[in-house]
Amino acid sequence: MVTTFAVQEKMLPLAHTDTMRAAVFHGVNDIRLEEVPRPHADPGEAVIRVTMTTICGTDLHIARGEYPVMPGLIVGHEPVGVIDQLGIGVTGYNVGDRVIVGAITPCGQCNACLSGKSSQCGHGSGYKALGGWRFGNTINGAQAEYLLVPNAQANLAKIPDGVTDEQVVLLTDIASTGIGGAESGGVKIGDVVAVFAQGPIGLCAALGAKLMGASMVIGIDGDDARMAMARRMGVDVVLDYRDGDVLEQIEQLTGGTGVDVAIEALGTQETFETALRALRPGGTLSSLGVYSGKLQVPYEAFTAGLGDHRIVTTLCPGGKERMRRLIEMVRCGKLDLRPLLTHRFKLENINEAYRLFGSRADGVMKVVITP
Repeated sequence: MVTTFAVQEKMLPLAHTDTMRAAVFHGVNDIRLEEVPRPHADPGEAVIRVTMTTICGTDLHIARGEYPVMPGLIVGHEPVGVIDQLGIGVTGYNVGDRVIVGAITPCGQCNACLSGKSSQCGHGSGYKALGGWRFGNTINGAQAEYLLVPNAQANLAKIPDGVTDEQVVLLTDIASTGIGGAESGGVKIGDVVAVFAQGPIGLCAALGAKLMGASMVIGIDGDDARMAMARRMGVDVVLDYRDGDVLEQIEQLTGGTGVDVAIEALGTQETFETALRALRPGGTLSSLGVYSGKLQVPYEAFTAGLGDHRIVTTLCPGGKERMRRLIEMVRCGKLDLRPLLTHRFKLENINEAYRLFGSRADGVMKVVITP
């Protein structure tokens, strides 16, 4: 079913230089392109002029009312841009520097950050805080002409000369998340890894597993375009769950042992269960999906808790050092995500971009938005 989003122009009585265009959430299936006040940097903050961003699956959850945010919030959390303003105390940067900012913006000083869990940086508690995810969640996001960056010293990552926006825009979220899923799963040299769902994050998880030394990466999906993209991106074996029992095929591929690591990148009960059943004894299920409703662990698939299995979860690692390391992988030619950028839109056409991305039409993987 194609979801329709209402777009409505709304002009505020402010001087043009003090306003910007932005995609603003107003309610279920109601994201409007509006003229809103431009942000200004206070001490410790920065403002970037957004040159490229994308729409994420989480943005669809927000638009459809599946993940609640406050009406009036600017959505989006995958920014690439140019520094427009620097607040007092932000050093080592200049106005005009090209930068990316991760979807997760840790402060660098709280207990979670200092304990090495910067993705869980929180100024609050509970599920709603969702760690350090603030853009388009608790503060205004990146589907706009300008973006206010909190804790800028900890989050601005410079883009080297010769590296394009297209090469790095997906590092901000899906690459960091997907590769993080392989890292959390503890993939080792020679491991066999199964990645359930070959959407953008699943594909990044598959690439992460290969970068970490997996001898075989098995991708599972039932969408022809996504399976074709998986083959194009170098996934070793691509299984179509419509063609037979995936678990039987995995058993044949692994000589009956099961996989060392299963990465679940969709967020449904069915894929979670299948990923768990695909594991060898002592294997790890690395969960990247965002689940809604009740998630159950089947007794027999979990071998009554006696199989030495691990179940781990990952929230997108953020911060400038994480971004720097991913940028280096791009700069050195180890990681090329540009094939995933299948469609491009101007900010004024963001309604059309949401419709296309939400319907998964025309082989869409990721849409690029250029303000």
